[in-house]
Amino acid sequence: MKPDLSGLDPLDVNLATRTCVGDAIGRSAAMFPERVAIADRGEAITYRHLDDTAEALARSLHRIVGERQTPVTMLMGNSWRFFATYFACAKAALVAMPVNVTLAPADIEWIIADAASPVVVVDAAFAPILEGLLARLETVTTVIVVGDAPLASDHAAVVRFEDLATDAGAALAVLVEDRDTIQCLYTSGTTSRPKGVLVSHLSVLVASLTNALVMEHRWGSEPSVLLNVLPLFHTTALNTLCMPVLVTGGTVVLVGPFDPGVVLDNVEAHRVTHMMLLPMMWAAIVAEQSSAPRDVTSVRRAVYAMAPMSRELLARVDDAFANAAVILGSGQTEVVPATVMQWPEHQRTAPESWGPSVPTVRTDCLDLDGHTVPVGETGEIAYRGPHVASGYWSNRDANTAAFAHGWFHSGDIGHLDEHGVVWFTDRLKDIIKSGGENVSSVDVERVVSSAPGVLESVIVGVADEYWGEAVWAVVVPDGSLDPAAIPESVIAYAKAHLAGFQVPKRVLVADRLPKTATGKTRKHEVRDWVAKSTPTEPA
Repeated sequence: MKPDLSGLDPLDVNLATRTCVGDAIGRSAAMFPERVAIADRGEAITYRHLDDTAEALARSLHRIVGERQTPVTMLMGNSWRFFATYFACAKAALVAMPVNVTLAPADIEWIIADAASPVVVVDAAFAPILEGLLARLETVTTVIVVGDAPLASDHAAVVRFEDLATDAGAALAVLVEDRDTIQCLYTSGTTSRPKGVLVSHLSVLVASLTNALVMEHRWGSEPSVLLNVLPLFHTTALNTLCMPVLVTGGTVVLVGPFDPGVVLDNVEAHRVTHMMLLPMMWAAIVAEQSSAPRDVTSVRRAVYAMAPMSRELLARVDDAFANAAVILGSGQTEVVPATVMQWPEHQRTAPESWGPSVPTVRTDCLDLDGHTVPVGETGEIAYRGPHVASGYWSNRDANTAAFAHGWFHSGDIGHLDEHGVVWFTDRLKDIIKSGGENVSSVDVERVVSSAPGVLESVIVGVADEYWGEAVWAVVVPDGSLDPAAIPESVIAYAKAHLAGFQVPKRVLVADRLPKTATGKTRKHEVRDWVAKSTPTEPA
Protein backbone atom coordinates (compact mmCIF):
# COMPACT_ATOMS: atom_id res chain seq x y z
CA MET A 1 0.00 0.00 0.00
CA LYS A 2 1.22 3.47 -0.90
CA PRO A 3 -0.40 6.90 -0.56
CA ASP A 4 -1.40 8.87 -3.66
CA LEU A 5 0.83 11.95 -3.44
CA SER A 6 0.50 13.00 -7.06
CA GLY A 7 -1.17 16.25 -6.05
CA LEU A 8 1.79 17.37 -3.96
CA ASP A 9 5.19 18.86 -4.64
CA PRO A 10 7.72 16.11 -3.72
CA LEU A 11 9.70 18.69 -1.75
CA ASP A 12 6.67 19.41 0.46
CA VAL A 13 6.31 15.71 1.25
CA ASN A 14 10.04 15.44 1.92
CA LEU A 15 10.06 18.41 4.31
CA ALA A 16 7.12 16.99 6.25
CA THR A 17 8.41 13.42 6.62
CA ARG A 18 12.16 13.20 6.26
CA THR A 19 14.98 12.10 8.54
CA CYS A 20 17.49 14.98 8.33
CA VAL A 21 20.26 15.82 10.77
CA GLY A 22 19.88 19.51 9.94
CA ASP A 23 16.24 19.42 11.01
CA ALA A 24 17.24 17.93 14.38
CA ILE A 25 19.19 20.99 15.48
CA GLY A 26 16.29 23.14 14.27
CA ARG A 27 13.93 21.23 16.54
CA SER A 28 16.17 21.80 19.55
CA ALA A 29 16.43 25.49 18.65
CA ALA A 30 12.66 25.82 18.34
CA MET A 31 12.13 24.28 21.79
CA PHE A 32 15.10 25.77 23.68
CA PRO A 33 16.16 28.88 21.72
CA GLU A 34 17.98 30.62 24.60
CA ARG A 35 19.49 27.54 26.19
CA VAL A 36 23.26 27.21 25.79
CA ALA A 37 23.99 24.56 23.18
CA ILE A 38 27.78 24.87 23.27
CA ALA A 39 30.00 26.37 25.95
CA ASP A 40 33.18 27.02 24.00
CA ARG A 41 35.94 28.33 26.27
CA GLY A 42 34.25 31.56 27.26
CA GLU A 43 31.64 31.70 24.48
CA ALA A 44 28.09 30.64 25.32
CA ILE A 45 26.40 29.72 22.02
CA THR A 46 22.64 29.40 22.28
CA TYR A 47 20.60 27.00 20.20
CA ARG A 48 19.08 29.96 18.35
CA HIS A 49 22.52 31.31 17.41
CA LEU A 50 23.85 27.88 16.42
CA ASP A 51 20.87 27.11 14.20
CA ASP A 52 20.77 30.61 12.65
CA THR A 53 24.47 30.34 11.80
CA ALA A 54 24.01 26.88 10.31
CA GLU A 55 21.06 28.09 8.22
CA ALA A 56 23.01 31.06 6.87
CA LEU A 57 26.02 28.92 6.03
CA ALA A 58 23.76 26.30 4.43
CA ARG A 59 22.31 28.94 2.08
CA SER A 60 25.83 30.06 1.16
CA LEU A 61 27.10 26.51 0.58
CA HIS A 62 24.05 25.68 -1.52
CA ARG A 63 24.75 28.71 -3.67
CA ILE A 64 28.46 27.91 -3.99
CA VAL A 65 28.21 24.16 -4.55
CA GLY A 66 24.83 23.59 -6.13
CA GLU A 67 25.06 19.83 -6.66
CA ARG A 68 23.65 17.82 -3.75
CA GLN A 69 25.74 15.17 -1.97
CA THR A 70 28.98 17.03 -2.73
CA PRO A 71 31.67 16.61 -0.03
CA VAL A 72 32.70 19.69 1.96
CA THR A 73 36.12 19.24 3.57
CA MET A 74 36.42 20.48 7.15
CA LEU A 75 39.96 21.20 8.40
CA MET A 76 38.71 22.39 11.76
CA GLY A 77 39.55 21.98 15.42
CA ASN A 78 37.00 21.70 18.21
CA SER A 79 34.75 24.75 18.24
CA TRP A 80 31.11 25.72 17.95
CA ARG A 81 31.80 26.67 14.33
CA PHE A 82 32.61 23.03 13.60
CA PHE A 83 29.04 22.13 14.59
CA ALA A 84 27.59 25.03 12.60
CA THR A 85 29.44 23.80 9.50
CA TYR A 86 28.35 20.20 10.05
CA PHE A 87 24.69 21.14 10.44
CA ALA A 88 24.92 23.50 7.46
CA CYS A 89 26.05 20.62 5.27
CA ALA A 90 23.14 18.55 6.55
CA LYS A 91 20.61 21.29 5.78
CA ALA A 92 22.02 21.78 2.25
CA ALA A 93 22.04 18.04 1.37
CA LEU A 94 25.85 18.14 1.23
CA VAL A 95 28.36 15.76 2.81
CA ALA A 96 30.34 16.97 5.84
CA MET A 97 33.89 15.61 5.62
CA PRO A 98 35.88 16.41 8.77
CA VAL A 99 39.54 15.51 8.28
CA ASN A 100 42.01 14.56 10.98
CA VAL A 101 44.09 17.73 11.23
CA THR A 102 46.94 15.88 12.96
CA LEU A 103 47.71 13.90 9.80
CA ALA A 104 50.76 14.65 7.71
CA PRO A 105 50.04 17.22 4.95
CA ALA A 106 50.54 14.53 2.28
CA ASP A 107 47.79 12.41 3.87
CA ILE A 108 45.42 15.38 4.08
CA GLU A 109 46.10 16.12 0.43
CA TRP A 110 45.40 12.51 -0.52
CA ILE A 111 42.04 12.49 1.30
CA ILE A 112 40.82 15.74 -0.27
CA ALA A 113 41.89 14.53 -3.73
CA ASP A 114 40.36 11.08 -3.21
CA ALA A 115 37.01 12.64 -2.32
CA ALA A 116 37.27 15.22 -5.13
CA SER A 117 36.03 17.82 -2.66
CA PRO A 118 35.49 21.29 -4.23
CA VAL A 119 35.08 23.22 -0.96
CA VAL A 120 37.34 23.37 2.09
CA VAL A 121 36.35 25.07 5.35
CA VAL A 122 39.58 25.71 7.23
CA ASP A 123 40.43 27.20 10.62
CA ALA A 124 43.02 29.96 10.49
CA ALA A 125 45.43 27.75 12.45
CA PHE A 126 45.47 25.19 9.62
CA ALA A 127 45.40 27.62 6.70
CA PRO A 128 49.19 27.46 6.15
CA ILE A 129 48.98 23.69 5.73
CA LEU A 130 46.18 23.98 3.20
CA GLU A 131 47.91 26.78 1.31
CA GLY A 132 50.87 24.49 0.72
CA LEU A 133 48.57 21.88 -0.85
CA LEU A 134 46.21 24.00 -2.94
CA ALA A 135 48.37 24.19 -6.06
CA ARG A 136 48.02 20.40 -6.44
CA LEU A 137 44.35 20.20 -5.39
CA GLU A 138 42.74 21.13 -8.68
CA THR A 139 39.25 20.03 -7.57
CA VAL A 140 39.17 22.68 -4.84
CA THR A 141 37.38 25.76 -6.17
CA THR A 142 36.42 27.50 -2.89
CA VAL A 143 38.20 27.91 0.44
CA ILE A 144 36.25 29.23 3.43
CA VAL A 145 38.57 30.55 6.14
CA VAL A 146 37.43 30.65 9.76
CA GLY A 147 39.13 33.58 11.47
CA ASP A 148 41.85 35.85 10.20
CA ALA A 149 44.52 34.19 8.10
CA PRO A 150 46.10 35.31 4.82
CA LEU A 151 45.63 32.58 2.25
CA ALA A 152 46.18 32.81 -1.49
CA SER A 153 45.32 30.47 -4.35
CA ASP A 154 45.71 30.72 -8.12
CA HIS A 155 42.55 28.77 -8.88
CA ALA A 156 40.33 28.74 -5.76
CA ALA A 157 38.19 31.58 -4.45
CA VAL A 158 38.99 32.46 -0.84
CA VAL A 159 36.13 33.76 1.33
CA ARG A 160 35.58 34.42 5.03
CA PHE A 161 33.42 32.11 7.14
CA GLU A 162 31.98 35.10 8.97
CA ASP A 163 30.72 36.64 5.73
CA LEU A 164 28.92 33.46 4.66
CA ALA A 165 27.55 32.56 8.08
CA THR A 166 25.62 35.81 8.48
CA ASP A 167 23.69 35.56 5.21
CA ALA A 168 20.14 36.50 6.18
CA GLY A 169 17.18 34.85 4.48
CA ALA A 170 14.49 32.23 4.71
CA ALA A 171 15.24 28.70 5.84
CA LEU A 172 16.80 26.62 3.07
CA ALA A 173 14.36 24.06 1.65
CA VAL A 174 16.06 21.35 -0.40
CA LEU A 175 15.37 17.67 -0.87
CA VAL A 176 17.15 15.48 1.71
CA GLU A 177 16.55 11.75 1.50
CA ASP A 178 16.82 9.58 4.61
CA ARG A 179 19.65 7.53 3.10
CA ASP A 180 21.52 10.53 1.70
CA THR A 181 25.07 10.72 3.03
CA ILE A 182 25.58 13.26 5.80
CA GLN A 183 29.20 12.52 6.68
CA CYS A 184 32.35 10.97 5.27
CA LEU A 185 34.96 10.11 7.88
CA TYR A 186 38.22 8.59 6.70
CA THR A 187 39.54 5.72 8.79
CA SER A 188 42.94 6.03 10.41
CA GLY A 189 44.73 4.05 7.72
CA THR A 190 47.24 2.42 10.09
CA THR A 191 47.80 -0.52 7.75
CA SER A 192 46.79 0.87 4.34
CA ARG A 193 45.38 3.95 2.66
CA PRO A 194 42.50 5.48 4.65
CA LYS A 195 38.98 4.51 3.58
CA GLY A 196 36.16 7.04 3.38
CA VAL A 197 33.22 5.80 5.47
CA LEU A 198 29.89 7.10 4.16
CA VAL A 199 27.14 7.45 6.77
CA SER A 200 23.52 8.44 6.16
CA HIS A 201 21.23 10.92 7.92
CA LEU A 202 19.18 7.96 9.13
CA SER A 203 22.21 6.24 10.68
CA VAL A 204 23.37 9.36 12.50
CA LEU A 205 19.94 10.19 13.93
CA VAL A 206 19.09 6.64 14.99
CA ALA A 207 22.49 6.35 16.66
CA SER A 208 22.04 9.75 18.33
CA LEU A 209 18.68 8.84 19.82
CA THR A 210 19.92 5.40 20.85
CA ASN A 211 22.95 6.89 22.57
CA ALA A 212 20.67 9.40 24.28
CA LEU A 213 18.61 6.49 25.60
CA VAL A 214 21.50 4.39 26.91
CA MET A 215 23.38 7.42 28.28
CA GLU A 216 20.20 8.76 29.95
CA HIS A 217 20.13 12.19 28.34
CA ARG A 218 16.94 13.98 29.32
CA TRP A 219 14.71 16.01 27.03
CA GLY A 220 13.02 18.78 29.00
CA SER A 221 13.90 20.81 32.04
CA GLU A 222 16.85 18.68 33.22
CA PRO A 223 19.21 18.66 30.24
CA SER A 224 22.48 16.79 30.18
CA VAL A 225 25.78 18.67 30.25
CA LEU A 226 28.55 16.84 28.41
CA LEU A 227 32.22 17.74 28.69
CA ASN A 228 34.20 16.86 25.56
CA VAL A 229 37.98 16.85 25.10
CA LEU A 230 38.16 14.36 22.21
CA PRO A 231 38.59 15.58 18.59
CA LEU A 232 35.35 16.26 16.74
CA PHE A 233 36.74 14.89 13.47
CA HIS A 234 36.44 11.44 15.07
CA THR A 235 33.16 9.53 15.28
CA THR A 236 33.40 9.08 19.07
CA ALA A 237 33.26 12.79 19.88
CA LEU A 238 30.97 13.73 17.00
CA ASN A 239 28.43 10.91 16.90
CA THR A 240 28.65 9.11 20.25
CA LEU A 241 29.10 12.06 22.58
CA CYS A 242 27.98 15.39 21.17
CA MET A 243 25.17 14.65 18.71
CA PRO A 244 22.97 12.84 21.27
CA VAL A 245 23.26 15.85 23.59
CA LEU A 246 22.45 18.42 20.89
CA VAL A 247 19.41 16.53 19.55
CA THR A 248 18.00 16.32 23.09
CA GLY A 249 18.58 19.96 24.03
CA GLY A 250 21.58 19.57 26.31
CA THR A 251 24.82 21.52 26.56
CA VAL A 252 28.21 20.51 25.15
CA VAL A 253 31.18 21.95 27.04
CA LEU A 254 34.31 22.15 24.87
CA VAL A 255 37.71 22.42 26.52
CA GLY A 256 41.08 22.83 24.86
CA PRO A 257 44.05 20.48 25.05
CA PHE A 258 43.60 17.99 27.87
CA ASP A 259 44.60 19.35 31.25
CA PRO A 260 43.19 17.55 34.29
CA GLY A 261 42.87 20.74 36.32
CA VAL A 262 41.03 22.55 33.54
CA VAL A 263 38.72 19.58 33.02
CA LEU A 264 37.81 19.38 36.70
CA ASP A 265 37.32 23.15 36.90
CA ASN A 266 34.84 22.90 34.03
CA VAL A 267 33.07 19.91 35.59
CA GLU A 268 32.49 21.98 38.73
CA ALA A 269 31.62 25.25 36.97
CA HIS A 270 29.17 23.77 34.44
CA ARG A 271 27.77 20.99 36.65
CA VAL A 272 28.77 18.42 34.05
CA THR A 273 26.67 15.25 34.00
CA HIS A 274 28.49 13.18 31.36
CA MET A 275 32.10 12.80 30.31
CA MET A 276 34.19 10.32 28.34
CA LEU A 277 37.96 10.13 28.65
CA LEU A 278 40.75 7.78 27.65
CA PRO A 279 42.22 5.60 30.44
CA MET A 280 45.39 7.71 30.70
CA MET A 281 43.21 10.81 31.05
CA TRP A 282 41.19 9.18 33.83
CA ALA A 283 44.42 8.35 35.66
CA ALA A 284 45.45 12.01 35.51
CA ILE A 285 41.97 13.15 36.57
CA VAL A 286 41.81 10.99 39.69
CA ALA A 287 45.34 12.05 40.66
CA GLU A 288 44.39 15.73 40.30
CA GLN A 289 41.12 15.20 42.18
CA SER A 290 42.94 13.56 45.08
CA SER A 291 45.36 16.49 45.40
CA ALA A 292 42.92 19.35 44.74
CA PRO A 293 39.31 18.15 45.08
CA ARG A 294 36.50 19.79 43.08
CA ASP A 295 32.78 19.25 43.34
CA VAL A 296 32.10 16.43 40.86
CA THR A 297 28.84 15.24 42.38
CA SER A 298 26.93 16.28 39.24
CA VAL A 299 28.57 13.57 37.07
CA ARG A 300 26.15 10.71 36.31
CA ARG A 301 28.14 8.90 33.60
CA ALA A 302 31.93 8.45 33.59
CA VAL A 303 32.73 6.63 30.36
CA TYR A 304 36.04 5.31 29.10
CA ALA A 305 36.98 4.00 25.67
CA MET A 306 39.75 3.26 23.15
CA ALA A 307 41.81 1.03 25.48
CA PRO A 308 41.41 -1.34 28.45
CA MET A 309 41.44 0.14 31.93
CA SER A 310 42.94 -1.75 34.86
CA ARG A 311 40.69 -2.80 37.71
CA GLU A 312 42.75 -0.66 40.07
CA LEU A 313 42.13 2.46 37.99
CA LEU A 314 38.44 1.60 37.57
CA ALA A 315 38.14 1.42 41.35
CA ARG A 316 39.86 4.80 41.75
CA VAL A 317 37.53 6.44 39.20
CA ASP A 318 34.54 4.86 40.94
CA ASP A 319 35.68 6.28 44.29
CA ALA A 320 36.41 9.76 42.91
CA PHE A 321 33.08 10.00 41.04
CA ALA A 322 30.80 8.40 43.58
CA ASN A 323 27.54 9.47 41.88
CA ALA A 324 28.57 8.25 38.42
CA ALA A 325 28.18 4.95 36.64
CA VAL A 326 31.63 4.04 35.32
CA ILE A 327 31.15 2.22 32.03
CA LEU A 328 32.95 1.19 28.85
CA GLY A 329 31.62 2.21 25.43
CA SER A 330 32.71 0.51 22.20
CA GLY A 331 32.19 0.87 18.47
CA GLN A 332 33.84 1.82 15.22
CA THR A 333 33.52 4.44 12.49
CA GLU A 334 31.75 2.04 10.12
CA VAL A 335 28.96 1.28 12.61
CA VAL A 336 28.10 4.59 14.22
CA PRO A 337 29.00 4.04 17.86
CA ALA A 338 28.11 3.06 20.42
CA THR A 339 27.18 -0.37 19.06
CA VAL A 340 27.61 -2.13 22.39
CA MET A 341 27.80 -0.54 25.82
CA GLN A 342 28.08 -1.81 29.35
CA TRP A 343 25.22 -1.40 31.73
CA PRO A 344 26.29 0.07 35.10
CA GLU A 345 26.05 -3.34 36.80
CA HIS A 346 28.57 -4.82 34.36
CA GLN A 347 31.40 -3.07 36.19
CA ARG A 348 30.66 -5.57 38.97
CA THR A 349 29.56 -8.63 36.99
CA ALA A 350 31.53 -8.34 33.72
CA PRO A 351 34.00 -5.44 33.95
CA GLU A 352 36.24 -6.74 31.17
CA SER A 353 33.39 -7.19 28.70
CA TRP A 354 32.12 -4.75 26.10
CA GLY A 355 28.59 -5.10 27.41
CA PRO A 356 25.47 -5.96 25.36
CA SER A 357 24.26 -4.44 22.10
CA VAL A 358 22.41 -1.15 22.17
CA PRO A 359 18.69 -1.47 21.25
CA THR A 360 19.09 -0.62 17.55
CA VAL A 361 22.06 -2.89 16.76
CA ARG A 362 22.14 -6.66 16.35
CA THR A 363 25.52 -8.17 17.23
CA ASP A 364 26.66 -11.70 16.52
CA CYS A 365 29.86 -13.72 16.10
CA LEU A 366 30.46 -15.49 12.80
CA ASP A 367 32.73 -18.21 11.48
CA LEU A 368 34.67 -17.91 8.21
CA ASP A 369 31.59 -18.97 6.22
CA GLY A 370 29.37 -16.33 7.76
CA HIS A 371 27.50 -18.70 10.08
CA THR A 372 26.70 -17.78 13.68
CA VAL A 373 28.93 -19.62 16.13
CA PRO A 374 27.45 -21.13 19.32
CA VAL A 375 27.22 -19.05 22.48
CA GLY A 376 30.62 -18.85 24.14
CA GLU A 377 32.60 -19.76 21.02
CA THR A 378 34.95 -17.31 19.35
CA GLY A 379 34.19 -15.73 15.98
CA GLU A 380 34.34 -12.44 14.13
CA ILE A 381 32.10 -9.81 15.69
CA ALA A 382 29.54 -8.62 13.13
CA TYR A 383 26.70 -6.09 13.15
CA ARG A 384 23.32 -5.43 11.58
CA GLY A 385 21.06 -2.41 11.89
CA PRO A 386 20.60 1.24 10.93
CA HIS A 387 23.88 2.24 12.64
CA VAL A 388 25.82 0.48 9.88
CA ALA A 389 27.45 2.81 7.36
CA SER A 390 26.23 2.86 3.77
CA GLY A 391 29.67 1.70 2.64
CA TYR A 392 33.13 2.92 1.69
CA TRP A 393 33.69 5.65 -0.86
CA SER A 394 35.02 4.38 -4.21
CA ASN A 395 36.18 1.03 -2.81
CA ARG A 396 34.28 -1.91 -4.29
CA ASP A 397 36.56 -4.60 -2.87
CA ALA A 398 36.32 -3.26 0.68
CA ASN A 399 32.52 -3.09 0.43
CA THR A 400 32.31 -6.65 -0.93
CA ALA A 401 34.31 -7.97 2.01
CA ALA A 402 32.64 -5.81 4.65
CA PHE A 403 29.03 -6.75 3.81
CA ALA A 404 29.51 -10.45 3.00
CA HIS A 405 26.76 -12.79 4.25
CA GLY A 406 24.43 -9.90 5.10
CA TRP A 407 26.44 -8.61 8.07
CA PHE A 408 28.98 -5.86 8.56
CA HIS A 409 32.26 -7.55 9.41
CA SER A 410 34.13 -5.59 12.08
CA GLY A 411 37.56 -7.23 11.96
CA ASP A 412 37.26 -7.79 15.74
CA ILE A 413 37.07 -11.24 17.25
CA GLY A 414 35.31 -12.29 20.42
CA HIS A 415 32.28 -14.15 21.71
CA LEU A 416 28.80 -13.61 23.15
CA ASP A 417 27.81 -15.13 26.48
CA GLU A 418 24.41 -16.50 27.47
CA HIS A 419 23.27 -12.98 28.47
CA GLY A 420 24.09 -11.42 25.10
CA VAL A 421 27.15 -9.65 26.52
CA VAL A 422 29.98 -9.16 24.02
CA TRP A 423 33.48 -10.20 25.06
CA PHE A 424 36.21 -8.76 22.85
CA THR A 425 39.32 -10.86 22.30
CA ASP A 426 41.40 -8.77 19.92
CA ARG A 427 41.60 -7.27 16.48
CA LEU A 428 41.90 -10.14 14.01
CA LYS A 429 45.27 -8.85 12.84
CA ASP A 430 46.58 -8.41 16.41
CA ILE A 431 46.17 -11.98 17.63
CA ILE A 432 49.61 -13.44 18.40
CA LYS A 433 50.14 -17.10 17.45
CA SER A 434 52.79 -18.29 19.91
CA GLY A 435 53.78 -21.93 20.35
CA GLY A 436 50.50 -23.14 18.88
CA GLU A 437 48.40 -20.95 21.16
CA ASN A 438 46.38 -17.85 20.23
CA VAL A 439 47.37 -14.99 22.54
CA SER A 440 45.09 -11.98 22.89
CA SER A 441 47.27 -8.89 23.04
CA VAL A 442 44.41 -7.09 24.83
CA ASP A 443 44.31 -9.64 27.67
CA VAL A 444 48.06 -9.36 28.19
CA GLU A 445 47.97 -5.54 27.98
CA ARG A 446 45.32 -5.43 30.69
CA VAL A 447 47.59 -7.32 33.08
CA VAL A 448 50.88 -5.68 32.14
CA SER A 449 49.35 -2.20 32.47
CA SER A 450 48.51 -3.08 36.09
CA ALA A 451 52.08 -4.14 36.94
CA PRO A 452 54.07 -2.02 39.41
CA GLY A 453 55.89 0.84 37.75
CA VAL A 454 53.86 0.70 34.52
CA LEU A 455 51.76 3.60 33.23
CA GLU A 456 50.63 1.92 30.00
CA SER A 457 51.65 -0.92 27.72
CA VAL A 458 51.26 -2.44 24.30
CA ILE A 459 51.75 -6.10 23.39
CA VAL A 460 52.93 -7.22 19.96
CA GLY A 461 54.05 -10.43 18.30
CA VAL A 462 57.65 -10.76 17.07
CA ALA A 463 58.77 -13.41 14.59
CA ASP A 464 60.59 -16.16 16.47
CA GLU A 465 62.19 -19.37 15.16
CA TYR A 466 61.08 -21.42 18.17
CA TRP A 467 57.68 -19.92 19.08
CA GLY A 468 56.58 -18.80 15.60
CA GLU A 469 55.70 -15.50 17.23
CA ALA A 470 57.00 -14.39 20.60
CA VAL A 471 54.99 -12.16 22.92
CA TRP A 472 56.83 -8.88 23.56
CA ALA A 473 55.73 -5.99 25.76
CA VAL A 474 56.53 -2.33 25.33
CA VAL A 475 55.81 -0.33 28.47
CA VAL A 476 55.86 3.32 29.54
CA PRO A 477 57.02 3.75 33.15
CA ASP A 478 55.01 5.74 35.68
CA GLY A 479 58.11 7.00 37.53
CA SER A 480 57.68 4.91 40.65
CA LEU A 481 60.43 2.38 39.77
CA ASP A 482 63.89 2.53 38.28
CA PRO A 483 63.31 1.90 34.55
CA ALA A 484 66.09 -0.69 34.60
CA ALA A 485 64.08 -2.75 37.10
CA ILE A 486 60.82 -2.67 35.17
CA PRO A 487 61.37 -5.57 32.69
CA GLU A 488 62.10 -8.09 35.44
CA SER A 489 59.24 -6.72 37.57
CA VAL A 490 56.75 -6.91 34.70
CA ILE A 491 57.66 -10.50 33.82
CA ALA A 492 57.36 -11.58 37.45
CA TYR A 493 53.95 -9.88 37.71
CA ALA A 494 52.81 -11.44 34.43
CA LYS A 495 53.84 -14.93 35.58
CA ALA A 496 51.67 -14.48 38.66
CA HIS A 497 48.60 -13.38 36.69
CA LEU A 498 48.81 -15.03 33.24
CA ALA A 499 49.20 -18.45 31.68
CA GLY A 500 52.76 -19.33 30.74
CA PHE A 501 52.20 -18.94 26.99
CA GLN A 502 50.85 -15.41 27.56
CA VAL A 503 53.81 -14.10 29.56
CA PRO A 504 55.96 -11.65 27.55
CA LYS A 505 59.28 -13.10 26.44
CA ARG A 506 60.82 -9.64 26.54
CA VAL A 507 59.88 -6.22 27.93
CA LEU A 508 61.07 -2.99 26.35
CA VAL A 509 60.80 0.37 28.11
CA ALA A 510 59.85 3.45 26.07
CA ASP A 511 59.31 7.10 26.92
CA ARG A 512 55.96 7.11 25.13
CA LEU A 513 53.79 5.13 22.73
CA PRO A 514 52.81 6.40 19.27
CA LYS A 515 49.12 7.33 19.33
CA THR A 516 46.34 8.33 16.98
CA ALA A 517 44.49 11.60 17.62
CA THR A 518 41.94 9.67 19.70
CA GLY A 519 44.51 7.96 21.87
CA LYS A 520 44.70 4.54 20.23
CA THR A 521 48.17 3.05 20.08
CA ARG A 522 49.60 2.74 16.56
CA LYS A 523 50.60 -0.89 16.85
CA HIS A 524 52.16 -1.03 13.40
CA GLU A 525 54.64 1.65 14.46
CA VAL A 526 55.40 -0.25 17.67
CA ARG A 527 55.98 -3.42 15.65
CA ASP A 528 58.37 -1.56 13.35
CA TRP A 529 60.32 -0.24 16.34
CA VAL A 530 60.39 -3.62 18.09
CA ALA A 531 61.56 -5.35 14.92
CA LYS A 532 64.65 -3.12 14.91
CA SER A 533 65.50 -3.96 18.52
CA THR A 534 67.90 -6.76 19.48
CA PRO A 535 68.18 -8.66 22.78
CA THR A 536 71.36 -6.76 23.65
CA GLU A 537 70.01 -3.35 22.72
CA PRO A 538 68.72 -1.09 25.52
CA ALA A 539 65.11 -0.04 25.00
